[in-house]
Amino acid sequence: MIGRQTVDSNLHLPLGQNRKAATPKRKRLSLERLLTGLCTAVVLGLSVYATLPFQGLQRPAAEATAPEPPKEIAQAEPPADAKPPARNGLPVAHSRSGANVEATTTDDGSVVTKYTPKSRESSGPVLVGTDKVGQDPRMAAMPNDALLEDTPEGRLPIVGPDGMRPVDHYARPWSGARATRVAIVVGGLGLSQTGTQRAIKQLPEEITLAFAASGNSLQRWMQEARRNGHEILLQVPLEPFDYPDNDPGPDTLLTANAPKENLKRLHRSMAKITNYTGVMNYLGGRFLSNADALEPVMRDVAGRGLLFLDDGSSAQTLSGTIGKTLEAPQAFADLQLDGQVDETAILTKLDELERIARRNGSAIGVASAFDESIAAISKWSNEAATRGIEIVGVASLATDR
Repeated sequence: MIGRQTVDSNLHLPLGQNRKAATPKRKRLSLERLLTGLCTAVVLGLSVYATLPFQGLQRPAAEATAPEPPKEIAQAEPPADAKPPARNGLPVAHSRSGANVEATTTDDGSVVTKYTPKSRESSGPVLVGTDKVGQDPRMAAMPNDALLEDTPEGRLPIVGPDGMRPVDHYARPWSGARATRVAIVVGGLGLSQTGTQRAIKQLPEEITLAFAASGNSLQRWMQEARRNGHEILLQVPLEPFDYPDNDPGPDTLLTANAPKENLKRLHRSMAKITNYTGVMNYLGGRFLSNADALEPVMRDVAGRGLLFLDDGSSAQTLSGTIGKTLEAPQAFADLQLDGQVDETAILTKLDELERIARRNGSAIGVASAFDESIAAISKWSNEAATRGIEIVGVASLATDR
């Protein structure tokens, strides 16, 4: 078969021409193709070089060090016998205590952070994040334990270990705009259950509420007021000029008492409630005019991170002078709003308070929880925003804030 195919194929060749067997042609490499190949080789070589680890090219393999083992970020663990703090019967946990955090450094230097749930020893609800600066509105009715100390008179406000003061932590936030600001304080809460409930429910949340230390169910009313967004103060009874005919109530601070006794009475009043930004006088014309009696009280109040609000009822008060000397947070009421308990008269006073605020940039008015006062303040407050008035908590107008 092979010989036949060869003969048949030769029959088609021209006669007299004997051809040699065909051989494969060799391609000649031109100079252009040679240069192209060299360029391609150089490019490929540079690409391979760029992909190699840099440190591996800097030192021989014999000197290369083995990668360090993964590093973990250690977290401080509490002592085995330590018990978590409690608040209102609930354990309190740090906002980062619910997870194990493990950070690992890989061979190429990247850090990979892994979060895994941390096991809990007990079930049930836990308060988280209560150590934050500034109080979360959702927890406004609950005191910050870091701002309280236990004393023979009860739990008293103090400056926290990080310098946080109750006057800052419990203050009602405001816009920060340096416009016309008005603070209105309604006092006497706790003396009348019906009046207290009406004030908390009907007054706008921007109104500051002051609780009388001699009132009833103060802790319950405080919680309700805070849940409704109000900033609160504590009214402490001080000796008036016509004492004892006009008696402010139990634990009244008297000019005849030694400072130690007055501070003890002050602390008993301060322990009645929590979550307040400051102390406000209840009556007290004679006490406010006596520097020897007033100075230790204002010093103690300021040292606990609280403001002192003078209701402006006494023309002989020395609170402003003493407050400046102590460089303490203080405020002074510009106007008594309900000297005449009549809704129309109170509205007129509120208009006067607005004029003072426009002239000075801010103003503070005080009133009692009368039905007429609550009605007038509610009406005026609802209209104030349309005139460019911002109603703020009284703490925002204290001298050192």
